[in-house]
Amino acid sequence: MNRAGLIFAALLALLLPLSLLAGRVWIDPLGGASPQNAALILAELRLPRAVLAVVIGAGLGAAGAAMQGYLRNPLADPGLFGIAPMAALGAVASFWLGASWALPLAALAGAGLGMALLALIAGRTAGDAAGGAGGGIALFTLAGLMLASLAGALTALAITLAPNPFALSEIVLWLNGALTDRSWHEVLIAAPLVVAGIAVLMLAGRSLDGLTLGEEAARSLGLDPARLLVLLVLGVGLTVGAGVAVAGIIGFVGLIVPHLVRPLTDRLPSSLILPSALAGACLVLAADSVVRILPLVSELRLGIALSLIGAPFFGWLLVRMRRGQA
Repeated sequence: MNRAGLIFAALLALLLPLSLLAGRVWIDPLGGASPQNAALILAELRLPRAVLAVVIGAGLGAAGAAMQGYLRNPLADPGLFGIAPMAALGAVASFWLGASWALPLAALAGAGLGMALLALIAGRTAGDAAGGAGGGIALFTLAGLMLASLAGALTALAITLAPNPFALSEIVLWLNGALTDRSWHEVLIAAPLVVAGIAVLMLAGRSLDGLTLGEEAARSLGLDPARLLVLLVLGVGLTVGAGVAVAGIIGFVGLIVPHLVRPLTDRLPSSLILPSALAGACLVLAADSVVRILPLVSELRLGIALSLIGAPFFGWLLVRMRRGQA
Protein backbone atom coordinates (compact mmCIF):
# COMPACT_ATOMS: atom_id res chain seq x y z
CA MET A 1 0.00 0.00 0.00
CA ASN A 2 1.37 3.45 -0.94
CA ARG A 3 1.66 6.47 1.33
CA ALA A 4 -1.82 7.79 0.49
CA GLY A 5 -3.35 4.43 1.37
CA LEU A 6 -1.60 4.35 4.73
CA ILE A 7 -2.70 7.91 5.55
CA PHE A 8 -6.37 7.29 4.82
CA ALA A 9 -6.31 3.86 6.47
CA ALA A 10 -5.03 5.50 9.66
CA LEU A 11 -7.68 8.23 9.36
CA LEU A 12 -10.39 5.61 8.92
CA ALA A 13 -9.17 3.73 11.99
CA LEU A 14 -9.55 6.98 13.94
CA LEU A 15 -12.95 7.97 12.52
CA LEU A 16 -14.67 4.61 12.93
CA PRO A 17 -14.67 4.42 16.76
CA LEU A 18 -15.51 8.13 17.01
CA SER A 19 -18.54 7.65 14.75
CA LEU A 20 -19.84 4.93 17.07
CA LEU A 21 -19.85 7.33 20.01
CA ALA A 22 -21.45 10.31 18.22
CA GLY A 23 -25.18 10.87 17.88
CA ARG A 24 -28.26 12.40 19.44
CA VAL A 25 -27.40 10.17 22.40
CA TRP A 26 -23.65 10.38 23.05
CA ILE A 27 -21.94 7.33 24.44
CA ASP A 28 -19.12 7.67 26.95
CA PRO A 29 -16.41 5.10 26.10
CA LEU A 30 -15.66 4.86 29.83
CA GLY A 31 -19.29 4.13 30.63
CA GLY A 32 -19.79 7.18 32.84
CA ALA A 33 -22.70 8.98 31.14
CA SER A 34 -23.82 6.28 28.74
CA PRO A 35 -27.45 5.10 28.57
CA GLN A 36 -28.29 1.67 29.95
CA ASN A 37 -28.91 0.29 26.46
CA ALA A 38 -25.59 1.61 25.09
CA ALA A 39 -24.44 -1.85 24.01
CA LEU A 40 -27.64 -2.40 22.03
CA ILE A 41 -27.36 1.02 20.38
CA LEU A 42 -23.78 0.28 19.36
CA ALA A 43 -24.35 -3.26 18.10
CA GLU A 44 -27.68 -2.87 16.31
CA LEU A 45 -27.82 0.79 15.23
CA ARG A 46 -24.49 2.56 15.00
CA LEU A 47 -22.09 -0.22 14.07
CA PRO A 48 -24.02 -1.47 11.00
CA ARG A 49 -24.61 2.13 9.94
CA ALA A 50 -20.91 2.94 10.26
CA VAL A 51 -19.86 -0.21 8.40
CA LEU A 52 -22.35 0.58 5.64
CA ALA A 53 -20.97 4.13 5.36
CA VAL A 54 -17.47 2.68 4.97
CA VAL A 55 -18.63 0.18 2.35
CA ILE A 56 -20.58 2.70 0.27
CA GLY A 57 -17.89 5.37 0.51
CA ALA A 58 -15.19 2.90 -0.52
CA GLY A 59 -17.17 1.83 -3.57
CA LEU A 60 -17.91 5.38 -4.70
CA GLY A 61 -14.32 6.52 -4.13
CA ALA A 62 -12.84 3.65 -6.13
CA ALA A 63 -15.39 4.11 -8.92
CA GLY A 64 -14.60 7.82 -9.14
CA ALA A 65 -10.85 7.21 -9.40
CA ALA A 66 -11.31 4.58 -12.11
CA MET A 67 -13.73 6.74 -14.07
CA GLN A 68 -11.48 9.80 -13.99
CA GLY A 69 -8.60 7.61 -15.14
CA TYR A 70 -10.59 6.12 -18.00
CA LEU A 71 -12.05 9.39 -19.26
CA ARG A 72 -8.86 11.34 -18.41
CA ASN A 73 -11.13 14.03 -17.03
CA PRO A 74 -10.81 15.30 -13.43
CA LEU A 75 -14.48 16.36 -13.46
CA ALA A 76 -15.78 12.85 -14.15
CA ASP A 77 -18.14 11.30 -11.61
CA PRO A 78 -19.67 7.78 -11.43
CA GLY A 79 -23.15 9.21 -12.03
CA LEU A 80 -22.03 10.13 -15.54
CA PHE A 81 -22.09 6.47 -16.56
CA GLY A 82 -25.85 6.27 -16.15
CA ILE A 83 -25.55 3.25 -13.87
CA ALA A 84 -26.46 5.13 -10.69
CA PRO A 85 -29.53 6.78 -12.30
CA MET A 86 -30.62 3.40 -13.67
CA ALA A 87 -30.27 1.84 -10.21
CA ALA A 88 -32.30 4.71 -8.79
CA LEU A 89 -34.95 4.15 -11.46
CA GLY A 90 -35.25 0.51 -10.43
CA ALA A 91 -35.70 1.48 -6.79
CA VAL A 92 -38.28 4.14 -7.68
CA ALA A 93 -40.18 1.55 -9.68
CA SER A 94 -40.46 -0.63 -6.57
CA PHE A 95 -42.01 2.27 -4.63
CA TRP A 96 -44.31 3.10 -7.52
CA LEU A 97 -45.56 -0.49 -7.71
CA GLY A 98 -46.04 -0.71 -3.94
CA ALA A 99 -43.30 -3.33 -3.58
CA SER A 100 -40.85 -1.40 -1.40
CA TRP A 101 -39.81 -4.70 0.22
CA ALA A 102 -38.04 -5.48 -3.07
CA LEU A 103 -36.17 -2.15 -3.21
CA PRO A 104 -32.57 -3.50 -3.03
CA LEU A 105 -33.31 -6.16 -5.62
CA ALA A 106 -35.04 -3.65 -7.91
CA ALA A 107 -32.15 -1.19 -7.62
CA LEU A 108 -29.59 -3.89 -8.39
CA ALA A 109 -31.73 -4.98 -11.35
CA GLY A 110 -31.74 -1.38 -12.57
CA ALA A 111 -27.97 -1.16 -12.22
CA GLY A 112 -27.60 -4.47 -14.07
CA LEU A 113 -29.81 -3.22 -16.88
CA GLY A 114 -27.76 -0.02 -17.05
CA MET A 115 -24.54 -2.04 -17.25
CA ALA A 116 -25.95 -4.23 -20.02
CA LEU A 117 -27.21 -1.26 -22.05
CA LEU A 118 -23.96 0.63 -21.63
CA ALA A 119 -21.92 -2.38 -22.74
CA LEU A 120 -24.30 -2.97 -25.67
CA ILE A 121 -24.18 0.65 -26.85
CA ALA A 122 -20.53 1.42 -26.18
CA GLY A 123 -18.95 -2.02 -26.28
CA ARG A 124 -18.60 -2.26 -30.03
CA THR A 125 -17.24 1.25 -30.33
CA ALA A 126 -14.48 0.49 -27.81
CA GLY A 127 -13.09 -2.19 -30.07
CA ASP A 128 -13.56 -0.22 -33.28
CA ALA A 129 -12.20 3.16 -32.20
CA ALA A 130 -8.83 2.71 -33.87
CA GLY A 131 -9.81 5.20 -36.52
CA GLY A 132 -9.61 8.17 -34.17
CA ALA A 133 -7.97 8.87 -30.87
CA GLY A 134 -10.48 9.29 -28.12
CA GLY A 135 -13.37 8.07 -30.26
CA GLY A 136 -14.19 5.06 -28.12
CA ILE A 137 -14.03 7.04 -24.88
CA ALA A 138 -16.10 9.89 -26.32
CA LEU A 139 -18.80 7.52 -27.53
CA PHE A 140 -18.74 5.71 -24.21
CA THR A 141 -19.25 9.00 -22.38
CA LEU A 142 -22.12 9.98 -24.64
CA ALA A 143 -23.75 6.58 -24.12
CA GLY A 144 -23.52 7.09 -20.34
CA LEU A 145 -25.01 10.58 -20.60
CA MET A 146 -27.85 9.24 -22.72
CA LEU A 147 -28.63 6.55 -20.16
CA ALA A 148 -28.47 9.05 -17.30
CA SER A 149 -30.84 11.42 -19.11
CA LEU A 150 -33.28 8.63 -19.92
CA ALA A 151 -33.25 7.29 -16.38
CA GLY A 152 -33.69 10.81 -14.98
CA ALA A 153 -36.66 11.47 -17.24
CA LEU A 154 -38.35 8.18 -16.33
CA THR A 155 -37.73 8.83 -12.64
CA ALA A 156 -39.33 12.27 -12.94
CA LEU A 157 -42.26 10.67 -14.75
CA ALA A 158 -42.66 8.13 -11.93
CA ILE A 159 -42.69 10.97 -9.39
CA THR A 160 -45.26 12.90 -11.42
CA LEU A 161 -47.52 9.86 -11.75
CA ALA A 162 -47.03 8.60 -8.18
CA PRO A 163 -50.13 6.53 -7.28
CA ASN A 164 -50.48 8.01 -3.79
CA PRO A 165 -48.90 10.62 -1.47
CA PHE A 166 -47.12 7.91 0.54
CA ALA A 167 -45.33 6.58 -2.53
CA LEU A 168 -44.41 10.12 -3.58
CA SER A 169 -42.95 10.89 -0.13
CA GLU A 170 -40.97 7.66 -0.05
CA ILE A 171 -39.54 8.24 -3.53
CA VAL A 172 -38.44 11.81 -2.80
CA LEU A 173 -36.87 10.92 0.55
CA TRP A 174 -35.07 7.89 -0.84
CA LEU A 175 -33.63 9.80 -3.80
CA ASN A 176 -31.91 12.17 -1.36
CA GLY A 177 -29.84 9.31 0.04
CA ALA A 178 -29.41 8.38 3.71
CA LEU A 179 -28.16 5.68 6.05
CA THR A 180 -30.94 6.16 8.60
CA ASP A 181 -32.41 2.95 10.03
CA ARG A 182 -30.05 0.73 8.06
CA SER A 183 -29.14 -2.63 9.59
CA TRP A 184 -26.84 -5.59 9.09
CA HIS A 185 -29.22 -6.78 6.36
CA GLU A 186 -28.18 -3.89 4.11
CA VAL A 187 -24.51 -4.45 4.98
CA LEU A 188 -24.78 -8.08 3.86
CA ILE A 189 -26.33 -6.96 0.57
CA ALA A 190 -23.85 -4.21 -0.27
CA ALA A 191 -20.50 -5.37 1.15
CA PRO A 192 -19.86 -8.43 -1.06
CA LEU A 193 -20.85 -6.53 -4.21
CA VAL A 194 -18.71 -3.50 -3.40
CA VAL A 195 -15.67 -5.63 -2.51
CA ALA A 196 -16.07 -7.53 -5.79
CA GLY A 197 -16.45 -4.27 -7.70
CA ILE A 198 -13.31 -2.73 -6.19
CA ALA A 199 -11.37 -5.91 -7.00
CA VAL A 200 -12.51 -5.68 -10.63
CA LEU A 201 -11.52 -2.01 -10.83
CA MET A 202 -8.08 -2.83 -9.45
CA LEU A 203 -7.68 -5.44 -12.20
CA ALA A 204 -8.25 -2.61 -14.67
CA GLY A 205 -5.62 -0.41 -13.02
CA ARG A 206 -2.66 -1.26 -15.26
CA SER A 207 -4.73 -0.80 -18.40
CA LEU A 208 -5.87 2.59 -17.11
CA ASP A 209 -2.21 3.50 -16.56
CA GLY A 210 -1.49 2.68 -20.19
CA LEU A 211 -4.42 4.80 -21.29
CA THR A 212 -2.75 7.91 -19.83
CA LEU A 213 -0.37 7.73 -22.82
CA GLY A 214 -3.32 8.07 -25.19
CA GLU A 215 -5.51 5.46 -26.84
CA GLU A 216 -3.24 4.88 -29.83
CA ALA A 217 -0.10 4.46 -27.72
CA ALA A 218 -1.90 2.23 -25.22
CA ARG A 219 -3.24 0.04 -28.02
CA SER A 220 0.25 -0.31 -29.47
CA LEU A 221 1.41 -1.55 -26.06
CA GLY A 222 -1.20 -4.30 -26.09
CA LEU A 223 -4.18 -2.65 -24.40
CA ASP A 224 -7.45 -4.44 -25.15
CA PRO A 225 -10.13 -1.68 -25.20
CA ALA A 226 -13.01 -4.14 -25.10
CA ARG A 227 -11.63 -5.94 -22.02
CA LEU A 228 -10.99 -2.64 -20.27
CA LEU A 229 -14.54 -1.48 -21.00
CA VAL A 230 -16.01 -4.69 -19.59
CA LEU A 231 -13.92 -4.41 -16.42
CA LEU A 232 -14.85 -0.77 -15.97
CA VAL A 233 -18.58 -1.21 -16.56
CA LEU A 234 -18.70 -4.26 -14.29
CA GLY A 235 -16.63 -2.65 -11.51
CA VAL A 236 -18.52 0.64 -11.51
CA GLY A 237 -21.84 -1.15 -11.83
CA LEU A 238 -21.18 -3.30 -8.77
CA THR A 239 -19.79 -0.53 -6.56
CA VAL A 240 -22.27 2.19 -7.48
CA GLY A 241 -25.28 -0.08 -7.94
CA ALA A 242 -24.80 -1.71 -4.55
CA GLY A 243 -24.56 1.68 -2.84
CA VAL A 244 -27.70 3.00 -4.52
CA ALA A 245 -29.53 -0.22 -3.70
CA VAL A 246 -29.17 0.23 0.05
CA ALA A 247 -28.79 3.98 0.59
CA GLY A 248 -30.21 5.90 -2.35
CA ILE A 249 -28.36 8.55 -4.33
CA ILE A 250 -25.19 9.79 -2.62
CA GLY A 251 -23.36 12.05 -5.01
CA PHE A 252 -20.05 13.87 -5.38
CA VAL A 253 -17.98 11.31 -3.41
CA GLY A 254 -16.44 9.93 -6.59
CA LEU A 255 -15.68 13.47 -7.75
CA ILE A 256 -14.14 14.83 -4.56
CA VAL A 257 -12.09 11.90 -3.29
CA PRO A 258 -9.62 11.37 -6.20
CA HIS A 259 -8.65 15.05 -5.96
CA LEU A 260 -7.82 14.64 -2.28
CA VAL A 261 -5.75 11.53 -2.96
CA ARG A 262 -3.99 12.43 -6.22
CA PRO A 263 -1.37 14.83 -4.75
CA LEU A 264 -0.23 12.06 -2.38
CA THR A 265 0.45 9.54 -5.18
CA ASP A 266 2.32 9.29 -8.48
CA ARG A 267 -1.03 10.25 -10.12
CA LEU A 268 -1.37 6.98 -12.04
CA PRO A 269 -4.89 5.49 -11.93
CA SER A 270 -3.64 2.18 -10.50
CA SER A 271 -2.15 4.07 -7.55
CA LEU A 272 -5.39 5.96 -6.93
CA ILE A 273 -8.03 3.25 -6.77
CA LEU A 274 -7.34 1.68 -3.36
CA PRO A 275 -6.43 4.95 -1.57
CA SER A 276 -9.54 6.56 -3.09
CA ALA A 277 -11.62 3.71 -1.70
CA LEU A 278 -10.21 4.39 1.78
CA ALA A 279 -10.64 8.16 1.41
CA GLY A 280 -14.21 7.68 0.19
CA ALA A 281 -14.94 5.56 3.24
CA CYS A 282 -13.56 8.34 5.46
CA LEU A 283 -15.60 11.04 3.72
CA VAL A 284 -18.94 9.23 3.89
CA LEU A 285 -18.34 8.06 7.46
CA ALA A 286 -17.43 11.59 8.61
CA ALA A 287 -20.38 13.15 6.78
CA ASP A 288 -22.81 10.62 8.23
CA SER A 289 -21.46 11.27 11.74
CA VAL A 290 -21.98 15.01 11.27
CA VAL A 291 -25.59 14.70 10.06
CA ARG A 292 -26.35 12.57 13.13
CA ILE A 293 -25.22 15.21 15.61
CA LEU A 294 -26.62 18.33 13.95
CA PRO A 295 -29.24 19.94 16.22
CA LEU A 296 -32.11 19.72 13.73
CA VAL A 297 -35.71 18.59 14.21
CA SER A 298 -35.18 15.77 11.72
CA GLU A 299 -31.90 14.30 10.54
CA LEU A 300 -30.38 15.96 7.48
CA ARG A 301 -30.25 13.52 4.57
CA LEU A 302 -26.72 12.33 3.82
CA GLY A 303 -27.12 12.91 0.08
CA ILE A 304 -28.08 16.54 0.70
CA ALA A 305 -25.14 17.08 3.05
CA LEU A 306 -22.62 15.73 0.55
CA SER A 307 -24.19 17.78 -2.24
CA LEU A 308 -23.75 20.91 -0.12
CA ILE A 309 -20.05 20.00 0.08
CA GLY A 310 -19.68 18.71 -3.46
CA ALA A 311 -21.30 21.54 -5.41
CA PRO A 312 -18.88 24.26 -4.13
CA PHE A 313 -15.98 21.82 -4.61
CA PHE A 314 -17.08 21.26 -8.21
CA GLY A 315 -17.23 25.03 -8.74
CA TRP A 316 -13.74 25.41 -7.29
CA LEU A 317 -12.44 22.78 -9.72
CA LEU A 318 -14.03 24.62 -12.63
CA VAL A 319 -12.32 27.86 -11.56
CA ARG A 320 -8.96 26.07 -11.27
CA MET A 321 -9.35 24.51 -14.72
CA ARG A 322 -10.28 27.87 -16.20
CA ARG A 323 -7.11 29.36 -14.76
CA GLY A 324 -5.11 26.47 -16.21
CA GLN A 325 -4.01 25.13 -12.81
CA ALA A 326 -5.76 21.74 -12.89
